[in-house]
Amino acid sequence: MEKLLDPEFWSLTGVAWYFLLIIFVAKALEVTLSTLRIILVNRGFRTLGTALAFVEITLWVFVAGNVISDLNAIKGAMYAFGFATGVYTGSLLESKLAFGKVLVQIITREEESQDVIDYVRSKQIGVTTMEGEGYESKKKVLLVYVERNQTTELLHNIRLLDSKAVIGISDVHTLTGGYLPKRNKKVLK
Repeated sequence: MEKLLDPEFWSLTGVAWYFLLIIFVAKALEVTLSTLRIILVNRGFRTLGTALAFVEITLWVFVAGNVISDLNAIKGAMYAFGFATGVYTGSLLESKLAFGKVLVQIITREEESQDVIDYVRSKQIGVTTMEGEGYESKKKVLLVYVERNQTTELLHNIRLLDSKAVIGISDVHTLTGGYLPKRNKKVLK
């Protein structure tokens, strides 16, 4: 509490601008890696997650140690801004990398269902079909497992074939058996 009352704590002088920039960038990088690590481990990429954990904790030790050893308000603020930036950039980066598999559930009108099924199979992706009944008509329920990085194109083309299709996407942690497309990029698992 005494430190908060000390005018030197609130002083903007005495800390070089480049040191503040280093705190911000290093903290943002550390939290970006942390966000990616958590997502990767949860999706089964343990080796890559472990490697990121090593780099993440190394950054944390040095950045937190430097901030805490001579704490003042501006260092604390840069540390906090770096943290918030890292959370955002980590989640943004993960969505661009699109690790893991998803289950795409498609409920399509019976009339358009064969076009959708043929399209999915033409991409060498397995599709399981089931009969369904909607509010007003018969439906086909399609279950498709794909890599997350394939979903944008898949959804776009399904929408072209059946603009009224109901589509749900769920993350998949573990998947074995059946006909599964191979991942385009090699990632440590």
